[in-house]
Amino acid sequence: MQHSPPIQDLAPAVPVAVNSEAPPLEPGENVLGTLLVDLSPKLHFAAGRLVLTDRRLLAYQAGNDASAASWNGWRWDDPATQRLQLRHSDHGGVGTLSLHDAHGRLAVWRFTLAQNVYALRLVTLFELQQARRSASGAPPESDAHLDELALCPSCKAPLPPGSEDCPVCSREVQAVPSTWVLLRLWRFAHLYRKQLAAGFALTLASTAATLVPPYLAIPLMDDILIPFQNGQQIDPTLVGYYLGGLLLAALLAWGLGWARTYLLALVSERIGADLRTATFEHLLQLSLDYFGGKRTGDLMARIGSETDRICVFLSLHALDFATDVLMIVMTAVILFSINPWLAVVTLLPLPFIGWMIHTVRDRLRTGFERIDRVWSEVTNVLADTIPGIRVVKAFAQEGRETQRFRAANQSNLKVNDRLNKTWSLFTPTVSLLTEIGLLVVWAFGIWQVSKSEITVGVLTAFIAYIGRFYGRLDSMSRIVSVTQKAAAGAKRIFDILDHVSNVPEPAQPVPFGSPATPEPLTKPQGRIELAGIGFRYGNRAVIRGLDLDIRPGEMIGLVGHSGSGKSTLVNLICRFYDVTDGAIKVDGIDIRRYSVADYRRHIGLVLQEPFLFFGTIAENIAYGRPDASRQDIVAAARAAHAHEFILRLPQGYDSLVGERGQGLSGGERQRISIARALLIDPRILILDEATSSVDTETEKEIQNALDNLVQGRTTIAIAHRLSTLRKADRLVVMDRGQLVEVGPHDELMAGRGAYWRLHEAQVRRAAADGWVADPGPIATPLPAAAAGVSSHSERPA
Repeated sequence: MQHSPPIQDLAPAVPVAVNSEAPPLEPGENVLGTLLVDLSPKLHFAAGRLVLTDRRLLAYQAGNDASAASWNGWRWDDPATQRLQLRHSDHGGVGTLSLHDAHGRLAVWRFTLAQNVYALRLVTLFELQQARRSASGAPPESDAHLDELALCPSCKAPLPPGSEDCPVCSREVQAVPSTWVLLRLWRFAHLYRKQLAAGFALTLASTAATLVPPYLAIPLMDDILIPFQNGQQIDPTLVGYYLGGLLLAALLAWGLGWARTYLLALVSERIGADLRTATFEHLLQLSLDYFGGKRTGDLMARIGSETDRICVFLSLHALDFATDVLMIVMTAVILFSINPWLAVVTLLPLPFIGWMIHTVRDRLRTGFERIDRVWSEVTNVLADTIPGIRVVKAFAQEGRETQRFRAANQSNLKVNDRLNKTWSLFTPTVSLLTEIGLLVVWAFGIWQVSKSEITVGVLTAFIAYIGRFYGRLDSMSRIVSVTQKAAAGAKRIFDILDHVSNVPEPAQPVPFGSPATPEPLTKPQGRIELAGIGFRYGNRAVIRGLDLDIRPGEMIGLVGHSGSGKSTLVNLICRFYDVTDGAIKVDGIDIRRYSVADYRRHIGLVLQEPFLFFGTIAENIAYGRPDASRQDIVAAARAAHAHEFILRLPQGYDSLVGERGQGLSGGERQRISIARALLIDPRILILDEATSSVDTETEKEIQNALDNLVQGRTTIAIAHRLSTLRKADRLVVMDRGQLVEVGPHDELMAGRGAYWRLHEAQVRRAAADGWVADPGPIATPLPAAAAGVSSHSERPA
């Protein structure tokens, strides 16, 4: 490993001024890992580095002047820093590394998530270095093996020692899956317990019928064939009796087996359907916080392929497993009843096969769960690429997306190859043991026949039973693979079902519209009270101590730069998240006391990017009120100024729109979204930059529709165009999660405060773009120069 020329010895945590970004290494000091720290403590783009060596951790932070650049160092062997910890976290597109000792935090570095993989690698190397020093009390003789640190084949993040689970691809703490998780499926199976009991009885009967033919082979050999070889005549009546018994047993086994398979297949399909429905229903009840940490492809794979795998296991393999167990037990009983010694010899391979199944089972179970997670990465690429195919083609990134898919597919191939090494050895070994067992039975049986302890007919029956016994044993060993697949899939399904929503339903919900005072039930008014509310994303406070009273029917405009908390506040009012401090009251009652669905039914939401489902225009407008009549749908469309363009479509209101409304323009989708909000007649209306992504002419049409929508409703609007907030009763200026100013446009302009600076910045920007700005209210992010911030080479992240 190469060494940089030593600059000077660094004392721990003492800056040293240097004029180069090269780390000041000591003679013989080895670099283990580096990280580009591309954000400053104020979250501006900057150039910094973290360097981990076998002796210390070095940190470089560039300043405005190259002469002010400095390296800080924390040594491994310094008694004051013996308990160093390097902690990693990420939120909102920003990653954080913080260095701690026994007394507190020593330093913190921030970076964009483009560096996140390298940060995870650095943390892993740091922990390995600490662990070795703690174990040995001295530096290791060689660190060459650190270069062989295993990386995730998908994202190239470092894998924990002794593990194949990637901390980036799999953010959840993965518990070891257990076969016992399959017993939890009884939650869905108990509804069909009568059918299952009937299926078990049919299985028992059909298994017993298949055991009759080998038993009839004993009299056929001893009473008919062997006496015939010794010169006796064959009795046709007796032969017909035995052959009739064989035919009857075969027909009975066929009929019982058909009835059993059909009945249990029907039951398993219904269990699988119930499992899919329950999982999807529970998924829809979870808060947005859960979906923020999940990939669409992964959730689709869980509800789709995992439940299908469980259904196949229940309908086919679980039935085969039950049949195999019954066959083995009943065959063993018959063998012992015929000849105990020969039965003991028959069962000799069983302990070895059981030991192998136990040994391989855990590897298969964890391996199949790993395959499920890797396969979800493949579906994630599809879920990202197909909906965004227009962007992919616009930027000519087909090759890049193909490479992403190829990498995910190759990762899936490697994981399957590792598992197949184990499985390919296990199955032939079981077959070999059964063949050896059959050979031993032949040898011991021939010896007993030679001693006249058993007859040829008994040996023939034993061989026939052993064929069934070992065949079922081999089948059971193969079912181990399928069982572990089903167990891994069931665990991923129950990971969803066991997740508790961060927005819980109240134990005794209050009907929306119930007054806070003991008066007769009235229509919801829409008064909103924010009483000292606070909200945190992890450790970061987004909303802090916010108080606001919104009167019924009042229109409020939310103003502030990007990241000030406007959208978070709207999400809290919609109860997509719950506040961590204070309370939000609607009509005098805490919204956490309302049923979530009942409360949201009275909220209309118009987003910046309206989402339309695949279906007809009428179905999309009536999404919030499926039972709406065609007359009501048309009335809502007229009010939203959408009726004219809908009639120009080939099938009018019955025209199909593409997925996510691809067949319509942005303005048309937005007007359908407004009609959808109008149809439910909400008491509270949320407008989240509803006109920000359309042209001026379309904005006028949408604004006319919005004027109809806001009448008589409590409205909260976030916007960056002048026209949207012109008619707002009050404007609320937010900054860093706090309420800065509240009042009408004229009053805030006269105050020459934060809102005035936002307005002036918009006017200057409009003048620079060559158009005259409307002097009405706005909600445009404030450039640094307009806010009194001097120009700087760093760009805000």
